[in-house]
Amino acid sequence: RAIAMSVSHSSKLNKLVREQYMKLPQGELAQVTYVWIDGSGEGVRCKSRTLDKEPKSIEDVPEWNFDGSSTGQAEGSNSDMFLVPVCMFRDPFCLDPNKLVLCEVLKYNRKPAETNLRHMCKKVMDLVKDSHPWFGMEQEYTLLGINGHPYGWPDNGFPGPQGPYYCGVGADKVYGRDIVESHYKACLYAGVKICGTNAEVMPSQWEFQVGPCEGIEMGDHLWMARFILHRVCEDFGVVATLDPKPMTGNWNGAGCHTNYSTEEMRKEGGLKHIEAAIEKLSKRHNYHICVYDPRGGRDNSRRLTGHHETSNIFEFSAGVANRGASIRIPRQVGQDGYGYFEDRRPAANCDPYAVTEAIMRTTVLNETGVETKDYADN
Repeated sequence: RAIAMSVSHSSKLNKLVREQYMKLPQGELAQVTYVWIDGSGEGVRCKSRTLDKEPKSIEDVPEWNFDGSSTGQAEGSNSDMFLVPVCMFRDPFCLDPNKLVLCEVLKYNRKPAETNLRHMCKKVMDLVKDSHPWFGMEQEYTLLGINGHPYGWPDNGFPGPQGPYYCGVGADKVYGRDIVESHYKACLYAGVKICGTNAEVMPSQWEFQVGPCEGIEMGDHLWMARFILHRVCEDFGVVATLDPKPMTGNWNGAGCHTNYSTEEMRKEGGLKHIEAAIEKLSKRHNYHICVYDPRGGRDNSRRLTGHHETSNIFEFSAGVANRGASIRIPRQVGQDGYGYFEDRRPAANCDPYAVTEAIMRTTVLNETGVETKDYADN
């Protein structure tokens, strides 16, 4: 039977009419959209302004401010917060010469906001820059109608059991490919280092991969890819959720598997450095679980059950080609003796700045225990 898809009203507006206005010339002026992480640590916000000319570098984009009391980041009596531009991309929605600019959020005293995890991550990445850390993150997400029900699922009941959906092809196997391909193309246009995509194990669940990125660039590019995903979904009238377990029961959760290597791991004989890093991670499992989702591990506890291709949240494990382990060494890396490894614990809604910083603290800066060292400004 035909199912009425639950899409937003705004997605039904005539897009051809909008296109007519988008083609109008804008002279030398440039529209810059400032993007930032809000007080939830998961949501993104944006607002736009006009600059006299196209900015050629991040230094050409001025600081701005916003009302932090409306984003869960400040009191109403002292609500102005600073937006400090840190990374610039082409705008795939308004097109050249317009820009998307990722910003850090500073409080009235110019200290980082509580959800500005980039600030400390950048300090750590500067400390470890000689090790040339590369990351690639695999962002899983689930498409929902605006009624909160997985997109394309029957109104009452469930689709057939998992099996045919992973990397599936066909109208009865995958839902929402138009959204996925539009997001991919938009990221390529923007300059986001997106490197792949695939349909996931649960129907209406998808994944895109960003990387390889060095240091702080990982968090910057993944956050902008997330922003672009939410904007593309807005145009199609659906919602992308990063909830680590959007559907209870016998359905896969959603993670953000993080691939990682240092320069010495990528060289001949690098396997011993990979194994040494995994040994360090094994002794700091609880610390990593606490920073791998925004709620100190509570979100991940719904996902990391030891079932559905996950490890158990209470136990650390590692293995070659083992998707049920905390850390997976790819089979090819085991054969070659060098390369990278995959931390499968981060939740889909993790902050990539927190994840990459934690990995560097443990594997390169040799921190132990649950406490972290506060590195003073250089």
